Amino acid sequence: MSAVTPASRVTHRTVLAIAAPIVLSNLSTPLLGIADTAVMGRMGDPKYIGAVAIGALIFTMVFWTFGFLRMGTTGLTAQALGARDGEEIRAALGRAMLIAGGVGLALIALQWPIREVAFFLLDGGPEVEPLARNYFDIRVWSAPAALANYALVGWFIGLGRANIALLLQVFLNLVNIFFNIVLALGLGWGVAGIATGTLIAEFAAALLGLLIAVRHLRFYPGQWTRARLLDAARLARTVAVNRDIMVRTVVLMLSFAWFTAKSAEAGTVTLAVNSILLQFVTVSAFFLDGFALAAEALVGRAVGARSRDDFDRSARLSTLWAAGIACVLSLGIFAGGGAVIDFLSVDVEVRAVARVYLFWAALLPVLSVWCYQLDGIFIGATRGPEMRNAALASSLIFLGLWWLLLPYGNHGLWAALAGFNLMRAASLGFYFPRLRRSI
Repeated sequence: MSAVTPASRVTHRTVLAIAAPIVLSNLSTPLLGIADTAVMGRMGDPKYIGAVAIGALIFTMVFWTFGFLRMGTTGLTAQALGARDGEEIRAALGRAMLIAGGVGLALIALQWPIREVAFFLLDGGPEVEPLARNYFDIRVWSAPAALANYALVGWFIGLGRANIALLLQVFLNLVNIFFNIVLALGLGWGVAGIATGTLIAEFAAALLGLLIAVRHLRFYPGQWTRARLLDAARLARTVAVNRDIMVRTVVLMLSFAWFTAKSAEAGTVTLAVNSILLQFVTVSAFFLDGFALAAEALVGRAVGARSRDDFDRSARLSTLWAAGIACVLSLGIFAGGGAVIDFLSVDVEVRAVARVYLFWAALLPVLSVWCYQLDGIFIGATRGPEMRNAALASSLIFLGLWWLLLPYGNHGLWAALAGFNLMRAASLGFYFPRLRRSI
C-alpha cells in the first residue's frame, strides 16, 4: 500500500471510492434509531420511546457542536497526505484525539448545567423527563469516546480510507443494537439499558478505530514527537480552524432549529407535515454528503500538494457526481414522494397538506447540492474564516426572508429555507476564486 496516492490520479473511481462508503455509512445510521424505537416500543408505554428520543436529541445537538473534530481533522490530514508529511499525518490525529479527550472530559465535568439547560429547553412532561434524565446521566460518560470517534472518522476520510469509516460506523451500530436488546429487554433495564448500550458501543468503536489507526501508521514514515504534536504554530492553526468550523456548525444548527420552531408555531398539522418532508431532505443529505466528503479529502490532498490542476479536477469530478445524484433525488421525490407520505402518516389531513408542500422537498436537493459541495471544498482547504462568515451571512438572510415571507405561511418558510441554502452557496462561491488563486 502506497503512503500517498497523488491527487493527479483522481478519477471518477477515486471519487466513488470515498463517496460510496460514506453514503452507506450514512444510510446505516437511521437503523439504530429504528432499533431503539422498536426495543422501547416493546416496553408497553410510549413514555419510554419519548425518553430515548429526547435524550438522543440532546446528545446529537451537544456532540455535533464539536463536529469540527471530524471536519477539521479531515482537511488537515488530507493536506498532510498531499504534502507527503508522515509526521504531520500522525500529529493531525494526535492533536484531534487530545482535543476530543479534553472536550469530552469537560462535558462530563459540566454535565449538571448542560442537563439542566437541555431539559429547560426540552420539556418532556412529568412521565418522560425523569427517564430522559436517567438516559442523560448514563450516556454523558461516553463523551470522550464519541468525540474520539469523530476525530478517527475524520482522519480516515482525510487519508481517503472511507471504507474504514464505514466499518467503524457499522461496527458501532451493530454493537449498540446488540447491547440495547440485551440490556433493555433481556435484563429489563429499559431506558437505562439503551443509554448503557450506546456508551459501550462508543467506547468499543473508539478502541477499534485506534487499533486500526496504529496499523495504518506503518504506511506513513515518521515518528510521534512531542515537539511536532505540540508545535505552537500548528496547534494554533488547528484550534483556529476548529473554532471557525464550530461557529459555522452552531449557526447552521440554530437556523434549522428556527425552522422547526416556526413549524411548531404554525400548528400541529404544519409541524407534522414539515417533519415528514424534512425526512426527504435528510435522506437526500445522506447521499450528497458522501460527495461533499470526497471533495474534502481530495481537495485537501491537492492543497497539501499545492497543485491547482489537482484542485480543479477534484472539485470538478466530485461536484459532477453530486449534481447528477441531486437531480436523481429530486426526480425521485417528485415521482414517489406521495407514496412515502402515505407510508409515514395515516392522517388524512396530514397526507393532503404534505402533498401541497412536497415540491419544496423535491427542489431542495438540486438547490442545496452546491452549498454541500462548497462546504466540502472549503473544509478540505481548511478555510474556516470563510465558512464562518458565509454561515453567519446566510443565517441573517434566512431570518430576513422568513420575516418578508410571513404572509405566505408555510410556503414562505420553505422558500426561506431554500434561500438559506442558496445563500450558503453564493457566499462561499464569492470566496472560491480567491481560494483557487491561493493554491
